[in-house]
Amino acid sequence: MATNLFDLTGKIALVTGASRGIGEEIAKLLAEQGAYVIVSSRKLDDCQAVADDIVEAGGKAEALACHVGRMDDIGATFRHIRGKHGRLDILVNNAAANPYFGHILDTDLGAYEKTVEVNVRGYFFMSVEAGRMMKSQGGGVIVNTASANALQPGDKQGIYSVTKAAVVNMTKAFAKECGPLGIRVNALLPGLTKTKFSGALFEDSAMYERWLAEIPLRRHAEPREMAGTVLYLVSDASSYTNGECIVVDGGLTI
Repeated sequence: MATNLFDLTGKIALVTGASRGIGEEIAKLLAEQGAYVIVSSRKLDDCQAVADDIVEAGGKAEALACHVGRMDDIGATFRHIRGKHGRLDILVNNAAANPYFGHILDTDLGAYEKTVEVNVRGYFFMSVEAGRMMKSQGGGVIVNTASANALQPGDKQGIYSVTKAAVVNMTKAFAKECGPLGIRVNALLPGLTKTKFSGALFEDSAMYERWLAEIPLRRHAEPREMAGTVLYLVSDASSYTNGECIVVDGGLTI
């Protein structure tokens, strides 16, 4: 008898940064596989549009505003989930900040703090809150969206690259300590992907051509091409995968 290792029926999933780009595609794919998806980002209206698309396609979803750079928002998010659902099976930390694109020596304190607050502190305490829920229910899965920049810092993307490197080690730290609790923690490291978030990389034609020249597939990725790896990581197909950081970059970091 055939089995569906990717079936997420009955699972409650929270996807941050899900109003567009990679996060939107992750949310839609998890819903297609049966998960009830909590679509989250800073702006409720944008989240609602994605949730409506999911429901219209026959899935289950709700919209929930959360700015992961704000501790109060994180607390409110998990109080809502506990009160409405009583559990959380999947957390995808995908929301990110990259307010500064330029030489690393010109990074100002505001850009530094915003990037760290969202990409490091936000991911950390979202994982803490989710991990506590998952511990009490006997297990769960966390996936962090890092970046290929964690392995090879991107030009003019200094502090962003630094925070994504932190996400890689954070993933391993949580995996090591939470594995005995039945909580698996892994990461996706996307390469050059066409999203509004990465717009600066595509606007600089010289930089874009340099990137393409270094990618063996000679093209950028589309957001949907990142979602499949996340589906693998949150499903039973990866039941013995823990602490892994999977690079999906067309071969850029070979």
